[in-house]
Amino acid sequence: MIPVRGFAGQDVGVLGLGRSGMSTARALRAGGAQPICWDDGAAGRARAEAEGFLLKDLSKAGALEGMACLVTSPGIPHLYPAPHPVLQAALDAGVPVDNDIGLFFRSLDGAGWDRFETEPKIVAVTGSNGKSTTSALIAHVLAQLGRPVQLAGNIGRGVLDLEPPEDGSVVVLELSSYQTELARSLTPDIAVFTNLSPDHLDRHGGMGGYFAAKRRLFSEGGPDRAIIGVDELEGQFLAGQLSEYAADDRVIRIAGRKLGGPGWSVTARKGFLSESRKGRQVASVDLRAVSGLPGAHNHQNACAAYAVARCLGLAPRDIADAFESFAGLPHRSQTVATSAGVRFVNDSKATNVDAAAKALSAFAPIRWICGGLAKEGGLDGLGAGLEHVAKAYVIGREAEAFALDLSALGPKAPQVAVCKTMAAAVAAAAAEAEAGDVVLLAPAAASFDQYDNFEQRGDDFTAQVQKILAAEA
Repeated sequence: MIPVRGFAGQDVGVLGLGRSGMSTARALRAGGAQPICWDDGAAGRARAEAEGFLLKDLSKAGALEGMACLVTSPGIPHLYPAPHPVLQAALDAGVPVDNDIGLFFRSLDGAGWDRFETEPKIVAVTGSNGKSTTSALIAHVLAQLGRPVQLAGNIGRGVLDLEPPEDGSVVVLELSSYQTELARSLTPDIAVFTNLSPDHLDRHGGMGGYFAAKRRLFSEGGPDRAIIGVDELEGQFLAGQLSEYAADDRVIRIAGRKLGGPGWSVTARKGFLSESRKGRQVASVDLRAVSGLPGAHNHQNACAAYAVARCLGLAPRDIADAFESFAGLPHRSQTVATSAGVRFVNDSKATNVDAAAKALSAFAPIRWICGGLAKEGGLDGLGAGLEHVAKAYVIGREAEAFALDLSALGPKAPQVAVCKTMAAAVAAAAAEAEAGDVVLLAPAAASFDQYDNFEQRGDDFTAQVQKILAAEA
């Protein structure tokens, strides 16, 4: 645990008592503060009460009086589309608002680290897509090469549940825009921006607010090294803002295309990763046979992880060897079965159009299971990946509307079947698939119309695949 510093003897409100909220309450108590907890749901309040925390309805008038700070969970809106009533009360009362990420950086101030032979490092990864795989891949490479490493944030453990860093250790944090937008302290040693595509626009008031939330990790944090995906305009702009001069190697540009200029870059094209400095290639890695990193989008993730590892002093050959044993993450281009030459791939994490487009580009030919709670922006961004689709099988409560949106894509629109349920979609796709086909779940939509989360949706896909294959055995 990382005890929270700076609030000893003071009352601190904790709003939201899920994973991050409960770890925040524990860390505040360990640091000598008095956490005053509240959750709109009875289950959250019961968890806090079972651990002896003081409960108080923070929505009541005057409930925040005398509080040093209010700490909120990332899923609770504080600005758009409208602040939660307790957050509005904090704004009205002038009570500072923070989250567990801000408390983590505030409390991990490096005091006493001069006793270490090798100072610990904090790596923070953000972006629209690929940040989970990138974070896990960084942690995997470090672990394979004997570096002490902890993985936390939006993946793995809550940040305040981590153990205090040790000599030479690395903490890898996956951070969402919800987390970076509000944290009052952001001071990573290395920060990664994978890419940007439309997502969570209601929460951030549009693309400008969404980009601004991601950008805070760099503008507020001032990392020693910034690794920036420049395949989109926003990444190019961010890299340009952070660079003092053209060859500034504090900024490493990553891309799925060849980059010019004298700076430090890591690119991946046609399955080969290339590291360049001062206009010269200095190392390369063949990614084509790395089964845990299929497709161009995962090769971009590999570029980011490689760049982090190089910043931490690791050798190219050692990094490449560590890539070979990376198995990938559940629900992210995860092969769950292969039967009679048909491959079944679970990419339930492809919850937006950009992520789905990258998954479609990674495989061919595809029997595509898609649909769910559609996000803003439509389906135009699916792009060239649609050429790989033999047929789409649409699920979700609004399956008919999603199917109409697909059909409206014109000449590039695939043949569409409205299935509504995962069971029906998997059964139809499996029945029609031929040897060499990939049955791919890449929904291009959120899961909340039928499932609690994308993990549950992916588990249902896997269960339906296993059921069909068992019946055929």
